[in-house]
Amino acid sequence: MVRKYSPVKIRELVVGLFMTEGVIRGNWCAARMTVKYDRDILVDIPAEGEVSLEGGTITSGCLGGITFGRTFEDAAAGEGIEIERESLRDLFTKFQRMSKLYELTGCIHNAAVSNIKRIITHAEDIGRHNAVDKVIGHCILKNITLKDKLMHVSGRLSSEMASKCARWKVPIVVSRAAPTSLAIDIAEKSGITMIGFMRASRFNIYTHPYRII
Repeated sequence: MVRKYSPVKIRELVVGLFMTEGVIRGNWCAARMTVKYDRDILVDIPAEGEVSLEGGTITSGCLGGITFGRTFEDAAAGEGIEIERESLRDLFTKFQRMSKLYELTGCIHNAAVSNIKRIITHAEDIGRHNAVDKVIGHCILKNITLKDKLMHVSGRLSSEMASKCARWKVPIVVSRAAPTSLAIDIAEKSGITMIGFMRASRFNIYTHPYRII
């Protein structure tokens, strides 16, 4: 059940969250998933295999998401990508202009996946982790690799968000806000180029700066 979250791209949210966290172990088909919209949003997922929470409770929202412990040193992010500083700024500007709900309410998060030239998919949600799960879910459903892509996010770069990107080997993660110290540690260990405080004329590169030219 998905409750009290922005009721758009629910299929992508569920796929992104469940695949990233390894909730379902075994075979399952996203095409057979049914979504019922009512006061709550109910999602039915026919699956073979077991549901694994590994003793934890999974959440995905503004208050934080629980990402189970992983070792990132052996999960290096994609290496075959470089982007010019000006192109990075232009992409992030386009990303920010896509968030119509934020412009309307001032209380929504958004995320996007791009290549070095254009935005591929974009999502909005009241939870920053949910927005990331939605764009990851879209890429999974469309068989789009994340190993040569950029993840753009609107809010603080938490350890959970860094972990999600490390899981899918995203090489560059960029935000207009700050990363946490643990997020920086995860990015360093997993080979992610982490960028924060993206502004019109400046940004901070916290880890692996060689991809920015």
